[in-house]
Amino acid sequence: MSRHTASAQHNDKHTAYTKEQRFTFLSTDSELKQPQRSLAVEEADAATPAFSPEHEEKWPQVVRALRNYDFRLFWSGNFLSNIGTWMQNVAQSWLVLTLTANSAFWLGVVGFAGAIPFLLFTLFGGVIADRVDKRRLLLITQSIMMALAFVLATLTWFKVINVWEVVVLSFLNGMAMAMNAPSYQALVPRLIPREDLTNALALNSTQFNLSRIVGPTLGGYAMALFGIAGNFFLNAFSFLAVLWALTRIRYPAEPDRDHPSIFESLRQGFAYLRSEPQMYVLIWMTTAVSFLALPFLTFIPFFARTQLQLNESGLGWLLGTSGFGAVVGAVSVASFGVIRHRGKVVVVTGVMFFTAIIGFCYSHVFALSCCFALMEGCSGILMISCFNIAIQHLSSDEMRGRVMSIYATSFLGLPPLGSLLAGELSRHIPTGHVLAGMAAIASAIFIGFYICSRPLRELD
Repeated sequence: MSRHTASAQHNDKHTAYTKEQRFTFLSTDSELKQPQRSLAVEEADAATPAFSPEHEEKWPQVVRALRNYDFRLFWSGNFLSNIGTWMQNVAQSWLVLTLTANSAFWLGVVGFAGAIPFLLFTLFGGVIADRVDKRRLLLITQSIMMALAFVLATLTWFKVINVWEVVVLSFLNGMAMAMNAPSYQALVPRLIPREDLTNALALNSTQFNLSRIVGPTLGGYAMALFGIAGNFFLNAFSFLAVLWALTRIRYPAEPDRDHPSIFESLRQGFAYLRSEPQMYVLIWMTTAVSFLALPFLTFIPFFARTQLQLNESGLGWLLGTSGFGAVVGAVSVASFGVIRHRGKVVVVTGVMFFTAIIGFCYSHVFALSCCFALMEGCSGILMISCFNIAIQHLSSDEMRGRVMSIYATSFLGLPPLGSLLAGELSRHIPTGHVLAGMAAIASAIFIGFYICSRPLRELD
């Protein structure tokens, strides 16, 4: 599957994923804004032939970014690949529970192994995305993930796999995803004109969350019909869709330029972020969500199997319900065109997201759990879309690769630590209490940020 975090899951599972990075760090706000305007004009002029005449076609507002051929091709390839990824995700969680006699601890360990590379490597992936051909880097990372899916499928098919091998393969896959995510996010704005950016980000969330419906549902039935290994094989083949799309899109060559050292580039990225109060508070809020709330997603199969007594297809329907809610949220964002009062919206939708998690943790009725999953999916994607859209628009073109790598690190790099913490605490405290308590803390943090942060309240 094509990975983007958060996607990201959603896009956004996300996942939230720029234009050519050409920036020498300047210390004042006025200096930062000037190159942003000139580069926007320069690159818009350069891109005009690629967007015409198709760009002039009349498309409904909700899908207007799809009028651009390259984005439409990229979107379709990622949609098919993401379906395969969700099929693998549901099968991998089921495999871990099968190998470990329903151990929530091992489920947390595997989640940690798959996501910790985002914390370790995504920042460097953002710097690399500013320096190399983004399409070529995506071709490499997607090919590596396809090969790892084939290895996992083969070991599972011959029944020679153990939980430690799942942990190792999950870690290697996470490394490839960590290098993939910043380039993915940096590529999308170069496939569309600037006025379609908000709609393109919303459509990315829509396709990611549509795959959350189709993938787990198909995955549940595929496991029942063909076994767990069948899901892994299907995911491996699904990578062919995004690889084909990457070879077909019209992507301008990026000229060679002199760059500062990697660590100097990172320093510039953090300094720029600190100079923008609204982006800075959004990154901290993202950190709270990813550490305290997103680990809940890792434990949905645990609740399905032990608390709701569901089988594979039941788990697929439960995850599909969450995905449907996310699609409703993403389509709403795409329809709005512009989200106003984003500071208030992100707090309200965040509190709704945390409330849904708490309710899900204590539900023992399948229908009620589906309602909470629907609420979780819808409010979660609205919150994540506000994060992603606000940060993309607030960032200058020159710094977007590094800003989005910091965002991806905070969004995708901290859930493994939260999963590990939740898994360890679940050995001493009921798992539902642990995850509900973490969500309650995150809700209090969001409310506290809104009360104390004027830049957040003024974010429109």
